[in-house]
Amino acid sequence: MPQINVTIDGKSYRMACGEGEEAHLSDLAAGLGARIGEMRKAFGEIGDMRLQVMAAITIADELAELKKRFAAIETETAALRAAFEQADRERADEAARAAQGVAQAAERIERMAQALAASGPREAR
Repeated sequence: MPQINVTIDGKSYRMACGEGEEAHLSDLAAGLGARIGEMRKAFGEIGDMRLQVMAAITIADELAELKKRFAAIETETAALRAAFEQADRERADEAARAAQGVAQAAERIERMAQALAASGPREAR
């Protein structure tokens, strides 16, 4: 398992990660370090642990909000999919009715053509 050194808020940490995840872990650590730096600027020196906890809670809050938004999008997608499937069924039903109407009209035309042919040619008056 690969191990890398990351720096968060000026402190170095040795961390293990999955194969090929080194760059991703480094990016995450850099993001957390940047978040802590922003909070340090906003709140001053209130203690490293407190800043780290505040940054973690802020990130957890953002994650919770994204999960809610994702769930809402999933619900909306399911509703849209159901509406699409209903519209597709209605379209198929309408196409079937139209095809049936065309077939019935063709049968009537065929019967009229046969009746005309059976009655023989008419004389012009």
